Amino acid sequence: MSDQNGNGGNGALPQMNVLAQYVKDLSFENPNAPRSLAPQQESPNISIQVNVNANQIEPNDFEVSLSIEGSAGEGPGLLFQFELNYAGLFRLVNIPQADLHPIVMIECPRLLFPFARQIISDAVRNGGFPPLLLEPIDFVALYRQRVEAQAAPANMA
Repeated sequence: MSDQNGNGGNGALPQMNVLAQYVKDLSFENPNAPRSLAPQQESPNISIQVNVNANQIEPNDFEVSLSIEGSAGEGPGLLFQFELNYAGLFRLVNIPQADLHPIVMIECPRLLFPFARQIISDAVRNGGFPPLLLEPIDFVALYRQRVEAQAAPANMA
């Protein structure tokens, strides 16, 4: 008979539970207001950077943070800029060790992203601009880039 409580029995199914989600840091700047709020002739250059980090808190608990920074416009034409660090606490039970890192770095941020996207959209709208709706992020590609970047220095040695 398999362990139905997820206590690590041989037949126990893998489990991923979200224990908490929270804003660790949020910053929105509208440095040129009210000038920046005037109608724009052309669409501003929008720059977005995304980073995922994880820390093991307990043997089965991981804090995963999704850092998203962005801006619209450049230099004296800067309309707005923002930084969001949105995190979640995840409990991962009965996950094979080989699958643990990809799940933490791909699936956990994939669950956090819609909430972070909404927070950014609301902050931009509350700053006086049309809501900024971020495109979905391919966390698999982001993970692969990170793994390749970490492997590159080892290959050069």
